Amino acid sequence: MIHAIGLVEFTSIAQGIECADIMVKTADVTILVAKTICPGKYIVLVSGDVSGVQQSVNAGIDLGAETVVDSFVIPNVHPSILPAIGNANKLKDIKALGIIETYSVASLIEAADAAVKAGDVEPLLIHLAFGIGGKSYTVLTGEVASVKAAVEEGSALASEKGLLIRQVVIPRPAKQLIESLV
Repeated sequence: MIHAIGLVEFTSIAQGIECADIMVKTADVTILVAKTICPGKYIVLVSGDVSGVQQSVNAGIDLGAETVVDSFVIPNVHPSILPAIGNANKLKDIKALGIIETYSVASLIEAADAAVKAGDVEPLLIHLAFGIGGKSYTVLTGEVASVKAAVEEGSALASEKGLLIRQVVIPRPAKQLIESLV
């Protein structure tokens, strides 16, 4: 069971790899993802107990210094978030759609987690900066009112960091659009 996750996003691949090393040496954490993303950035996503993840992220930020784009620690990540990263969840009942688009991976995962905790919504997918110029986005589904509330909550976090690109709610998405997303 994952208690907490933390992520640091770097502008330098070399610095990111060095920081991944110090992050796992600093605390008892597990690397979930350590890889390059567009446009030539590097992300390190770790899991563990809250204090270990916080220590690990802090070590990555300290060593990464000016190469750090964004970071987060989420103490109790919603269980639907990690499975939705990079994959379309196999949801049977897709209703309204909410989309949050950001400039960083970290701000998007934080926004998606806040969104699913704020409303009765499920993440259809979370797309992280691969092949889209470093941007990230999530697509959420649920009843219109829930989707609106969730998108507002998630978008507020990204907006506070100055990393929100756009938020959209589609009350009655076309069947063809839904099929193209899953």
